[in-house]
Amino acid sequence: MNNGIDAVALGVFLFFFLLVTVLGFLAARWRSGTTLESLDEWGLGGRGFGTFIAWFLIGGDLYTAYTFIAVPALLYAGSAVGFFAVPYTIIVYPIIFVFLPRLWSVSHRNGYVTPADFVQGRYDSRGLSLAVAVTGILATMPYIALQLVGIQVVLEVMGLGGGEDASLIERDLPLVVAFAILAAYTYTSGLRAPALIAFVKDTLIYIVILVAVIYLPIHLGGWGDIFSAAQDKIDASNEEAGKPVAGLLPGTGAAQWAYASLALGSALALFMYPHSITAVLSTGSRNVIRRNAALLPAYSFLLGLLALLGYVAIAANVDSDNAQLAIPLLFENEFPSWFTGVAFAAIGIGALVPAAIMSIAAANLWTRNIYKAFINRDATHAQEAQQAKVVSLVVKLGAVAFVLVLPGEFAINLQLLGGIWILQTLPAIVIGLYTRWLHRWALFAGWAVGMAYGTWVAYVQPSATDPSVEHFGSPLALPPFAEETKIYIALLAIVLNLLVAVGLTFVLRAAGVDEGVDQTRSDDYRADVGDSDVADELDPQETPADTGDSR
Repeated sequence: MNNGIDAVALGVFLFFFLLVTVLGFLAARWRSGTTLESLDEWGLGGRGFGTFIAWFLIGGDLYTAYTFIAVPALLYAGSAVGFFAVPYTIIVYPIIFVFLPRLWSVSHRNGYVTPADFVQGRYDSRGLSLAVAVTGILATMPYIALQLVGIQVVLEVMGLGGGEDASLIERDLPLVVAFAILAAYTYTSGLRAPALIAFVKDTLIYIVILVAVIYLPIHLGGWGDIFSAAQDKIDASNEEAGKPVAGLLPGTGAAQWAYASLALGSALALFMYPHSITAVLSTGSRNVIRRNAALLPAYSFLLGLLALLGYVAIAANVDSDNAQLAIPLLFENEFPSWFTGVAFAAIGIGALVPAAIMSIAAANLWTRNIYKAFINRDATHAQEAQQAKVVSLVVKLGAVAFVLVLPGEFAINLQLLGGIWILQTLPAIVIGLYTRWLHRWALFAGWAVGMAYGTWVAYVQPSATDPSVEHFGSPLALPPFAEETKIYIALLAIVLNLLVAVGLTFVLRAAGVDEGVDQTRSDDYRADVGDSDVADELDPQETPADTGDSR
């Protein structure tokens, strides 16, 4: 790796970074209402984004910088299981199509900003709502930290880190400056900032990946040679480690169960994350969500191409002990400096967009479901917005401190817990959209058992590749009474969660324990733009008729 700074690549990178910074601050005036001093405006962008804007926003939210780095890194390291990211992003869209329009409707009818708001209204339980909110914040924090890891990788390859002998200030200052600027325009513009920046981010990523998958195979002798070189490396690595022969695609038997469970569990968890729900609740109608569920699989095609770059890096003789550096080094070695700068800008901006949405989502949860629910129950809209702005800064500061103080592996290991934790909110949210049969205290008990079990099982998993990692080394574990078939831990935990919730519901109902008052009505789950109490929550400068594709 070249430790010097490529002035051309750095100049291109800085140009795009300055461009999105300007856009971030201008976003405060873009499609804004009379004021941003409410969570509807600051935290949900006015609840009026149409199909076009939502496609970029949701795509920019889900396909992050760390996705750009980590998915091909798994293949570069010889793990075909990394392909699980492709089917899971396909599985998730039918799920979105079915249940998220119902969440949109009940949220817009009742003014809910967070999934925990819905849980509070549905089950009349501040304890269960608090559990959902805390889980969302816990699962989001390492996710934000991972975006910093993605930026760190790019800065390291560009030589901005100052090398191993550099002081802490020289090494970390670029990262701190980048997130300070992100914090400033997120504070000013709210969700509108990442919505506007997502246009630039997604356009750059599409250009970079399409150019890479066309140019690099031609330059390296074709896909046949690339796959052959990748297979040779995997065979050599497995032979050296005494492992069985493995192919370039996920195998059968136990490996297939691991692959399938990761895909299914990740799909179920993806839209439980607060930042995903925040992006969806910012849309202007139920049909906007359905259209995006039909259009967003285009990103899955992009993700498949991106994954293949891991094998391309092997064929290009990229040599790095850190697999996360594989793709940035591939671009640095194989492309002219100006295009390398474009690629690095795509990855860097690809971190800023989801990090902004995640911090806003975490701030919304804190404000609505902790601050207003327990600290200041009479908070005004302006006080809510101010509280969310401040907390969004604290969240980003915490993520920066996390990455600077602890090794990057800690963020990665904690992110393994993110999917396990957030999936435990599924019964309260998704099942609650269709029925209130499960008792609120049974749901709370199921959540607690699932969280405890999933965390413990993840904690005792050693790494299969690094003997020094004794804890949080894998998202997979042997289920009870199994000998070799490993399953995604989140699925094991959610099954236990549901068993406890269903069993206790029978007991609590038989005992006549109070179930609380449902504050929602059946027609709330079918409400759409223009219906009673829905149109008033849209952008005051728009009319309900303007919520289609023209937005």
